Amino acid sequence: NDGAYGLESYYNSALTGTSGMTVTAKNAAGKTMLYDYEQYYDAENGANLITTLDSTVQYYLEKGLEEMIAKFDPKNGATGIVMDVRNGAVLGMASFPTYDLNNYSGIYDSKLQETLAGLEEGSDEYLSALGAAQNKQWRNKCVNDTYEPGSTFKPVTLAAALEEGLVNANTTFNCTGSIRVPGWSGAIGCSKRSGHGTQVLKVATGNSCNPAFITMGLKIGTETYYDYLEKFGFLESTGIDLYGESKTIFASRENFNTNVVSLASYAFGQTFNITPLHLIRAQAACVNGGYLMKPYVVKSIVNGDGEAVVSNSPTVVRQVVSEQTSATVRQILEQVVGDPVDGTGKNAYVAGYRIGGKTGTSEKVAQDAAGGAKEYIVSFIGFAPADDPQIVILVLLDTPSSSTGIYISGGQMAAPTVGKMMADILPYLGVEPSYSETEKTYMDKTVPNVTGLSVEQAKAALEEVGLQARVYGEGGTVTAQLPGSGAVVASGSTILLYAGKEPSADKETMPDLTNLSYQTARDRMAALGLYIKTNSSITDTAQIVSGQTVAAGTQLDHGTVVEVTLVTSDSSMLGRY
Repeated sequence: NDGAYGLESYYNSALTGTSGMTVTAKNAAGKTMLYDYEQYYDAENGANLITTLDSTVQYYLEKGLEEMIAKFDPKNGATGIVMDVRNGAVLGMASFPTYDLNNYSGIYDSKLQETLAGLEEGSDEYLSALGAAQNKQWRNKCVNDTYEPGSTFKPVTLAAALEEGLVNANTTFNCTGSIRVPGWSGAIGCSKRSGHGTQVLKVATGNSCNPAFITMGLKIGTETYYDYLEKFGFLESTGIDLYGESKTIFASRENFNTNVVSLASYAFGQTFNITPLHLIRAQAACVNGGYLMKPYVVKSIVNGDGEAVVSNSPTVVRQVVSEQTSATVRQILEQVVGDPVDGTGKNAYVAGYRIGGKTGTSEKVAQDAAGGAKEYIVSFIGFAPADDPQIVILVLLDTPSSSTGIYISGGQMAAPTVGKMMADILPYLGVEPSYSETEKTYMDKTVPNVTGLSVEQAKAALEEVGLQARVYGEGGTVTAQLPGSGAVVASGSTILLYAGKEPSADKETMPDLTNLSYQTARDRMAALGLYIKTNSSITDTAQIVSGQTVAAGTQLDHGTVVEVTLVTSDSSMLGRY
C-alpha cells in the first residue's frame, strides 16, 4: 500500500495516513492489566492532493498528441507539456506510448505489444520483454528522458545575445547557406542551402538561420554562454515534485571554454541533451519577463475536511534576463508564427490570437554517429498571447515516419498541432480572439437558414456571409438546403439550394484531398456536393491539406462536412534545423 510511481510515490507519506491502535499495559505474566491503563489512538486518513493539472487542458493536449501520432507514426512516441508561463504550474503533461490507468500492467500500445509477439507467456524471455515494455509505457518522457532540442533552443541564444547588448532589432546577418567555424574542417550548413542572404534579426529568427545563430553564439563567447546555461537552469534539476528527473548532458565548463565548435553547435541546439521540462521552463523565462520559475504539479495538500495543510506557491529561482530583453524576444518570436512569408512557425498561426513560438527539427547526432539511417526529433514550442503570455506549449515527435508525404520538420508536423491546441485552450482559459478583416475573409463560415426564403433572398443571404449558391429546381422558394443551417464550411463554399426539388439520396465517394491546395480541395468537394472545414487557421487559399478526418473511399451523403488540417508548404524554407 505504498505509492510506487509518480505523485503517489513522491507524496507517499502525506497520502498514506496512519493506522489506529490501542496501547494496553500487561503484567509480567502477559495478562492485560486494568482498563485504566488502556490508551486509544484513532486512525488518521491520508491527505489528498490538489494538482495544478487542468482536466480540460490535459484533454486537449492528449487529443492533439494522439492525432499527431496517428498522422505521422513516430517510432518512439511523443511528448507534450502545457505550462503557465507566469508561475511554472504544469497545466497538462502527457507522454506516449501511454497505458490504461485501470489496467496499468497491461501493454496498451500496439508497437509495444509487437515486442511480445511469438514469445511463450511466462517464459524468462517473455517476462523480460514484458518488463521492458511496461517501463517504456510508464516512463514520463517529459522528465525521465533527454533529447537534443535543435532550433527550439535558439530563443535562449537570442535572449543571451540581446541581454549582453551584442545584437538588436537592426543587426543584420549575411547567410550564404553555410558558415565556417574555427576548429571545424567543414562548414556548418543552414536549412536553406542556397542561403538567406542579408537579413535583420527578426527575419533571421523567422528563417531559423543557423549561421545567424552561430554568429550570435560566437559573439557571446564560451565563458558567457556557459554562464547563461547555468542561469537558465540547464545544469541543475528543475526541482519539480516528481521522481526520476533526468540529468542534462552538457560539456564541462573547462572543456566548453576550449572548444568553439561546441559553442557553435550549442547556439542552434545540437550536441547536448536536455529534458523537455528543462526546455519549456527556460522558454517560459525568455518570455515572462525573464524569471526562471520552479515547475510544480501539486497546488496543495488538503486534509479530510478540505483544509490545506501545505500549499505550493510560485517560486522564482532567479531573473535571467531583463523585462526589456524578454519583451524583445516575445516580439521576435511572434514574427516566427505571424509572418506568412518568413515565419517557419506559421503553421501554428491561429486566427484572432497573437502567438509566438519556435520550430525545431534536430538530427539525432549520437545515432547518426553509430552509422544508422538518419533519424529526427521534430518539435514546436509556442506561447500566447504574445503580448502578455499566459501559457506555453511544447510538443515533440520522436522519429516520425518518412512515408507520410509530409516533409519531416517541426514546422510541418508539430507546429499545426500546437496551433490547434491553442485554438482550443485559449478560449477555454477566457482569452478572447480579436479578428482582423483579412482573417474574417478566410475564416470558415456558418451556414445560415435560408429555407423558406425566395431564391434571390437566399442567394443574397449566403453572399453576405461569404458563401455561394447552386440552385436545383424551377421553383421560386427554397424548400431545402445542403448543408443545413448551423453547419460550418470553408469560406467561398457553394451551398446547394432546392427550389421545389428533393435532394438526391445517392452517396458520394470521399476523395483523397491530401497535398491539394485548400481552394482545390474545397472546389473538388463542392463538385460532389460535399464540404470541408478546417481545424487549422487559414492565411491563404494556397495552403496544403495535410490530413482529413474521413478516409478516402468512404461513402458519404450529400451535404456532409469533412474536417481537414492545413499546412503552409514552402520548400524554400523547409529545413532540418
